Amino acid sequence: MTDGGELGLVPVLGEVLGEIWHRATTTQPAPSTTVVLLTAGVAVLVVLVPRLWGVARHAVTLVHEAAHAGVAVLTGRRLSGIRLHSDTSGLTVSVGRPRGPGMIATAAAGYLGPGLLGLGAAWLVSRGYAVGLLWLLLVVLVLVLVQIRNWFGLWSVLVTGVVLVAVTWWAAPVWQSVAAYAITWFLLVAAPRPALELFAHRSSGSDAALLARLTHVPAAVWIAVFVLVTIVTAVLGGSLLVSASAP
Repeated sequence: MTDGGELGLVPVLGEVLGEIWHRATTTQPAPSTTVVLLTAGVAVLVVLVPRLWGVARHAVTLVHEAAHAGVAVLTGRRLSGIRLHSDTSGLTVSVGRPRGPGMIATAAAGYLGPGLLGLGAAWLVSRGYAVGLLWLLLVVLVLVLVQIRNWFGLWSVLVTGVVLVAVTWWAAPVWQSVAAYAITWFLLVAAPRPALELFAHRSSGSDAALLARLTHVPAAVWIAVFVLVTIVTAVLGGSLLVSASAP
């Protein structure tokens, strides 16, 4: 026999999923140019002020490791887990061929991830899908969550997820748009900083050093590529956000 309670949950779940889909696929009006520029200013402030950056960098690390993990899976590698540490470092372990295009792409994805995600986010919100972006980020967080292998990483992802759920489910539409723009600006302007920091703090365990061993291209060249790509994504993404804003 089928439990009546379970049957009762089916339509409720369907309604919730339907509401989520409706919100995610419904466009929202673009905020004013003033709001767009203010959210950009807040993002720049967070990146430049050391105390704020010390906290916000955890979000960049989360995206960095998620990019490693995503590309590893897409290139046929087996993901073993993700760790996020309190010192803002992280580690993604995947199993597969130790060399070759898949390993190179996986190693390169980390520093490129935040900027490319920011560019994709800018494209979405510039077309009015601010809430859709927030739900998409929640899906990414859930995928990361199941691969987390340490307590600090679990705490970081859960806290981030709770904040996103609160904004997507209870915040007014205007504040959802503001949050989407702020997150997008942050991804865009924050992406170059970790890449620039590699010039000052190179190590044999960095992604650039690993790529140098895999490709025989100097680590400095890889760092320059990271910096260049993240700057380009910031400029392109920023132009999308500003051009889409209301007068």
